[in-house]
Amino acid sequence: MCRFLKCACLLSAVVGVEASLARADSLTPVPFQEVHIKDGFWSKRIHTNRTATIEANLHQCEVTGRIRNFAVAGKLEKGKHKGLLFDDSDLYKVLEGIAYTLSNQRDAELEKRTDAIIDQIAAAQQPDGYLNTYFTLVEPQNRWKNIQYGHELYCAGHLIEAAVAYHQATGKRKLLDVAIRLADHIDRTFGPGKKVDTSGHEEIELALVKLYRATKQERYLKLAQFFLDVRGDKSKRRLFGEYAQDHKPIREQDEVAGHAVRAMYLYCGMADVAGITGDRPLIDAITKIWRDVVERKMYVTGGIGPSASNEGFTAPYDLPNDSAYAETCAAIGMALWNHRMFLMSGNGKYADVLEREVYNGLLSGVSLSGDRFFYVNPLGSKGRHHRVPWFDCSCCPTNIVRYIPGMGERVWAQRDNGLWSVLYTSNTATIALKDGKVKLIEKTNYPWDGDMEFTIEPEQSFAFDVHLRIPGWCRSEPTLSVNGEKAKVEIEAGYVRLHRMWKKGDVIRLSLPMPVQRVYADPHVKADVGRVALQRGPIVYCLEGVDNDGRVRNLCLPKGSKLSEKFDKDLLGGVTIIQGEALAVARPKEKLETEKVSFKAVPYFAWDNRRPGEMIVWLAEEPEGVELPSTEGVFVGGLRIRASHINSTDTLGELTHSSEPKSSKDHAIRRMTWWDHRGGVEWLSYGTTKPRKLTGASVYWFDDTGIGACRVPAEWRLLWRDGNEWKPVQLLKSERYGTALDRFNRVSFEPVTTSELRLEVKLQSGFSGGVLRWLVTEEK
Repeated sequence: MCRFLKCACLLSAVVGVEASLARADSLTPVPFQEVHIKDGFWSKRIHTNRTATIEANLHQCEVTGRIRNFAVAGKLEKGKHKGLLFDDSDLYKVLEGIAYTLSNQRDAELEKRTDAIIDQIAAAQQPDGYLNTYFTLVEPQNRWKNIQYGHELYCAGHLIEAAVAYHQATGKRKLLDVAIRLADHIDRTFGPGKKVDTSGHEEIELALVKLYRATKQERYLKLAQFFLDVRGDKSKRRLFGEYAQDHKPIREQDEVAGHAVRAMYLYCGMADVAGITGDRPLIDAITKIWRDVVERKMYVTGGIGPSASNEGFTAPYDLPNDSAYAETCAAIGMALWNHRMFLMSGNGKYADVLEREVYNGLLSGVSLSGDRFFYVNPLGSKGRHHRVPWFDCSCCPTNIVRYIPGMGERVWAQRDNGLWSVLYTSNTATIALKDGKVKLIEKTNYPWDGDMEFTIEPEQSFAFDVHLRIPGWCRSEPTLSVNGEKAKVEIEAGYVRLHRMWKKGDVIRLSLPMPVQRVYADPHVKADVGRVALQRGPIVYCLEGVDNDGRVRNLCLPKGSKLSEKFDKDLLGGVTIIQGEALAVARPKEKLETEKVSFKAVPYFAWDNRRPGEMIVWLAEEPEGVELPSTEGVFVGGLRIRASHINSTDTLGELTHSSEPKSSKDHAIRRMTWWDHRGGVEWLSYGTTKPRKLTGASVYWFDDTGIGACRVPAEWRLLWRDGNEWKPVQLLKSERYGTALDRFNRVSFEPVTTSELRLEVKLQSGFSGGVLRWLVTEEK
């Protein structure tokens, strides 16, 4: 299992899932134009997106030259290209978000501004249909020559998505015609007997399927299949490797690997094609990959991709908290993929993951004010991680812009004479079923409570099915009624089905019990052993220093602590908080001391919207597991590990692992560094309750030359505690303190009996340093 409640089980109520995935009669999302979200949780966020997020992103696209690049490429203005080679995609995503926004509420001024931008985009298109401002202005001789890193197909995909959305929202074809000409150019360039290659950053695949659905032109579907089929096929082309999910044919892949966002967009394309074609090997592959992600590589917040070095995946269960990368774009990709998996299968477990994403690791990517953004979404902070207005690479802000106003597409799904709820929110939807149209009015205060009311208004009475999702987090029996009469709750594949002759004015009421739940990680997740997280409904909670006297990382939450919830309309725009009693832990001397304190937890998505300070999701259940300041130490396997300083994203808890790193630059494992201390003397120490007889030590240094500013130390030594005095150990003859890279540096010394051994380093001038492993030899 992943980081989910062990007994709630996201994978529960799955009946015949393997067979159901192959059905040709996939569900269809009710179009965003037909679902009007009003009042409640998502209405507020869509409004903020319209009034703040779009404006913030349009402003940045203007001042950074992203819009002007098209005017220059179209010879409307003179100048040079500004920015990165994939910056076109940022503007396209903003336009897609504007399209969904205009569908929710038409805005003449915003539409006029958008049409003017579209005119510049159209002007930049070349006579043969090619469109990319970077390669047009900077490297015209290298069009389609740098497929691995050039992002031409990636940018084209985002243009197609924006064009389809804008046409659906406004009926205007100009941008869609631009996208069609570009897609036709790509179709003339790539394919069997033409250029045989695939995208370095996936996106074009899912976009071509959208274009196929919008135009009914089968060549776009076939081109999407081509890009999928040649990925990983070394008999046809040079492969890009695991980073781009291009290490083996996609139907042979069974676990997630590489860059997280690339992976999610690939799986979206695979799901789209499989949902249309019923391709069994493709379905089998993405089903296996999904299980690998959800059961072994996903955070409780829905975040994915723990590593900054590849912006992606590492080993199973490697889910550190403070250093979690968990890119906002990756969470959006995970949401997009799981929505597609749900539509392909009708199984509620995929909608459960979608819900986990949108209420936690995705929504945390934007501030409540809508104009500041996270690129990275850690599950713990010492107060130094904050949202910012923009990034040089601003894929995340622009992805938020397009995702939030498109929520209407994720509320309902349909097939024949059946309706499926996907995400619960107050809305009014008009849905064309096989035998007639149905208007649905949903009222709810979800996610703050689990009560829903659905008023059914068919044009005329007829029989159809209403499937209501019972989320995996709901462990108690829901209550369900139709027109005041209690209905039986029989859950299959995460849904309860209501079939009857529906008439105008029929009312369904569903109530999902929503107590506070304690969530435990799989024991393989070393970072969370002995720790607990709090969840209520779909919302994961965290503790912030601003609510808890400035400190939260010194708190433990004993198993017997009583927990309660309360809605606070004045806090963070109105949220339900969790309250209870915890223990504040300190070590003024040798022994730990605890004090009972009250605590307050807030939704994770809302953290860092007030005064800066500490944050934590996973709380220790025992005082010994609490993280005290580095000079006070952490306890690992009977050792008290301390440091003079440690970077907020690092850990002391992995130093004693006996496994050898791949290299001194190994970013796939957890490390400790003294960053951002440069030069000077720093130290680490291992302490025990009872003295031990020690005879040697081995150190594997961390050195990220070429990437960062950590180097092996200028020199180092070992000291042992003798009472209140620190004494250097006496190395054996011919022994020396080594600083070699990519291996353990071992030393032996005259035996010492001590309760604490210290590793002291002198950092190189201008540089910091770090340690991957430090092992000590004890004489038994």
